[in-house]
Amino acid sequence: MELTGAGKRLAAEFAGIFSAETVEEVLHDSALRWMDAPIQVHVPILAERFSRERLRAVAQAGGQIVKDVPEVLFVCVHNAGRSQMAAALLDHHAGGKVHVRSAGSTPADEINPAVVAAMEEIGLDLSKEFPKPLTTEVVEAADVVVTMGCGDACPIFPGKRYLDWELTDPSGKSVDEVRSIRDEIDARVRVLLAELMPTPTS
Repeated sequence: MELTGAGKRLAAEFAGIFSAETVEEVLHDSALRWMDAPIQVHVPILAERFSRERLRAVAQAGGQIVKDVPEVLFVCVHNAGRSQMAAALLDHHAGGKVHVRSAGSTPADEINPAVVAAMEEIGLDLSKEFPKPLTTEVVEAADVVVTMGCGDACPIFPGKRYLDWELTDPSGKSVDEVRSIRDEIDARVRVLLAELMPTPTS
């Protein structure tokens, strides 16, 4: 598997924060998480994108990269439905004022097509997203961690806000059924955003 180009790009991006050897280790570990992916040609791209997220999360948690906006992490088992919808909706409504990540304890091979279709209906494109593994780094970097009522256990770090949203699993559901799940997530996301970014009072 060719990762040389990705390693050079990431090493240059994080120069002064992580050594090239550390970057290489994270990159290869990320690639190993997709060893069973059905389409191996995409693995180098997925590994680079995921490694960038992991390295950035570690740097944020350690204070090497300053966080100028709140960080929210959405977690569900497969990172193929609920957490992806929540992340896309919060990112959309926040308009850059919140940094959003999502992850799964047992990531699926792809995002649920019914979820992609339901999100497309409201103008949000998930076709380029991919299920990502849950790692300690992304939990540690988050200010708010939202699990989706799916029995997932997250590492606990002091000083963080943890929420658990009881939501129906969209797996195996039609687009019509996913639509109502999407709308419930949207309502919860709007409430969370209002708490994170309260409107100033005059």
